[in-house]
Amino acid sequence: MDVSSTRTADPARIRADVLVVPVPSPPGDPEGPLAAVDAALGGLVSSVIRDGEVTGAVGQVRVLHTRGDLPAARVLLAGVGEDPDRTAWAAAGRAAARVARDAGARRVALLAGPGTERGDVRAMAEGLATGAWRLDTFRSKPRRGATGRTGSGEPHVVVAGGGLPPAMARAVGATAAAVNLARELAETPSNHMTPRILARRARQVVRGRPSLSIDVLGVPELRRLKAGALLAVAQGSAEPPRMIVMRHRPPRAARTTREVLGLVGKGVTFDTGGISIKPSAGMEEMKMDMAGGAAVIAAMGLIADLEVPTEVIAVVPATENMPSGTAMKPGDVFTAMNGMTIEVTNTDAEGRLILADALTYCARQGATRIMDMATLTGAIVVAIGEVYAGLFGSDAAFTELVREAGDETGDLCWPMPLHPGYDPLVKSAVADLSNAAKKRQAGAVYAARFLRDFTEGRPWCHVDVAGTAMQGDHASGFGVRLAADVAQRVARLR
Repeated sequence: MDVSSTRTADPARIRADVLVVPVPSPPGDPEGPLAAVDAALGGLVSSVIRDGEVTGAVGQVRVLHTRGDLPAARVLLAGVGEDPDRTAWAAAGRAAARVARDAGARRVALLAGPGTERGDVRAMAEGLATGAWRLDTFRSKPRRGATGRTGSGEPHVVVAGGGLPPAMARAVGATAAAVNLARELAETPSNHMTPRILARRARQVVRGRPSLSIDVLGVPELRRLKAGALLAVAQGSAEPPRMIVMRHRPPRAARTTREVLGLVGKGVTFDTGGISIKPSAGMEEMKMDMAGGAAVIAAMGLIADLEVPTEVIAVVPATENMPSGTAMKPGDVFTAMNGMTIEVTNTDAEGRLILADALTYCARQGATRIMDMATLTGAIVVAIGEVYAGLFGSDAAFTELVREAGDETGDLCWPMPLHPGYDPLVKSAVADLSNAAKKRQAGAVYAARFLRDFTEGRPWCHVDVAGTAMQGDHASGFGVRLAADVAQRVARLR
């Protein structure tokens, strides 16, 4: 993704197809860049503000045609709202990006005022760089604004006025590319994104990045590891499972800590629910049940590009969950990699099964602390909706580190309880654990509680992204920025 910066703040000197200028709510009299654009356009900005056509509300975009008075053919007045946070700045950027894409813009310039905080400029620039993306691979004819086979609408973004130094602009470009990759992996139809294909795409991420390496474990290796929980889910599908293991090893001289961050992502490439089959309405969205794994794979490329100075190991268990004559059945008991036995009372609670083995493997491969991301429960969507992901943790300091990373990046996480009082919900009458409770309560909590038993005592956080990673027909790329920022924060631990 091409993002650059220039110190030029004069709109008459900024070469772009579209010039984007943020507008607060209420707009008031034009100041800074708005005033400069207003003067160049003969008071047009002031006029549309007076007429109430521009309110500055988050996501509102007003198009002004410059008719040759500026190099850019259009100016987009993008509302950021009243007292905006980073999320609002990013939303404004995404809204402007979609308008620019539909106008066929190939070069988009962002001009924010000199008093705008650098983090806010970065958030809006990331919004511009990701907001226009859409999957066009499977269309016979490209839509307006199409720029590539897998994704379309990605413009060259220029941050004007010195709002970002060149290194930060490049980081924005790398971040946007990683977010868009995660979205592509998650949105690709499941017949084109099987566990084996996902592993192949992970290998492509590693290629050309010297700090990254990859191992892909197949059925023979998983059997030797006694990964019975992952194999149980996979046994119902004709598609063999994979456990994708990626490592970021910065040069020894560059490492700043002995910590090794583990990232685990759920990679169910299609989830029918198995024998406990889901309702047919909306089941096509279950191709995105691997959004957590997609975010982890994309984040590893970003971590390498940002040269994060700590070691990171990523584990993505990948499988389909299908009903068949060989599928696991309610009441079956399986033994996980750590030796614990699990009674399967609901085959649609498969994500926690594959994560169980992945968490154990990640810890045994040397992770000193682990964060997993998974589209795990509908219960978290009922509880807190699509704004925040649910955040559960076994270690207060690490949980706070993840929460702060979410606030910084806009991948917001809301802390949830893991009280011992929830322990009975994961008890089984015939095994060590049950994968689902009979009581209809605290569904997201007991799913997280189940996972904790497979973390080998490491400081651990679980991020339930069911509401934030899958929104309608589309994937958001949630978790890529979060994972990269957590890695950078872990690198600063002593």
